[in-house]
Amino acid sequence: MTATAESTLHGRLTALAKRQIEMGEVRGVAAADPVNIPMIRHWVEAMGDANPLYTDAEAAAGSVHGEIVAPPAMIQVWTMPGMSRNGKQVVTPVDDVLKALNAGGYTGVVATNCEQTYHRYLKLGERPVPATRLSGFSGPKQTALGEGYFVTWNVTWYSRDEAVAEMLFRVLKFRPRERKTKPETREPYPLKPAINKDTAFFWEGVVKGELRIQRCADCGELRHPPGPVCPSCRSVNRTHVVASGEGEVYSYVVHHNPPVPGRKTPFVVAVVELPEGVRIVGNVVDCPPEEVGIGMPLHVTYRQMDDELILPMWVPRES
Repeated sequence: MTATAESTLHGRLTALAKRQIEMGEVRGVAAADPVNIPMIRHWVEAMGDANPLYTDAEAAAGSVHGEIVAPPAMIQVWTMPGMSRNGKQVVTPVDDVLKALNAGGYTGVVATNCEQTYHRYLKLGERPVPATRLSGFSGPKQTALGEGYFVTWNVTWYSRDEAVAEMLFRVLKFRPRERKTKPETREPYPLKPAINKDTAFFWEGVVKGELRIQRCADCGELRHPPGPVCPSCRSVNRTHVVASGEGEVYSYVVHHNPPVPGRKTPFVVAVVELPEGVRIVGNVVDCPPEEVGIGMPLHVTYRQMDDELILPMWVPRES
């Protein structure tokens, strides 16, 4: 694309974003189903959240809430449109901006920020309504993934006219770089894991071919993903154990769209249950997606993604 064409495209994108920001907040449609116990039960089982306030009527009755409430982190679940996207849908101020970026060649997308604020717990029977506003648009920026624009929007969920939760979401829409891999090197894998003081031990283990699980040095409870504080005894003393590397599919999804940098679709993302008692998220490889199923026995493998990054993945295990 010539410099003149790039300048024209930039002008169109920024003008469109300005108009969409000026639209302010656009309300969507109410959740297809009211807040309900079956959905809560599915969610807490998948997340391993044993808080009785979410499913035990007797325990919840004795709490400050006086009744069962929904986990705050479920807020987005209630108003997701689903894969079929059937039913009435409202065009948000964000949709046209993302569509224009795609048309301009900025087809790559990676989430950079997600911040949620909860004002109160949702109760059974409530049907939250999302309202979306475009709040930021900046670029073009040169990033490690390629040239792109940062798009920021805010969603507020209402129960009747009361705001119950908010979310700030920001993505980078980028133009994928042309592949110029040298024969002797691998192209850098674009989706690098965030490594900090809590997770460094895990990635050090991966380099050594070890699947490490964080363990509380005081009460001995295992936990994954790693964290700074034991959820059981609140100790900050930590150690780890090396897992056997065996597991089975607890749940999974087959990802088709949107495109993911560095990955060829479709691919399987699974929650793998380990015999040690924790669950870990990873890709199931060396197996057609249609053959993956709940309970499938798996074994960990380690794949070199580029010259630096190794990722643990899962392959079918002969039973």
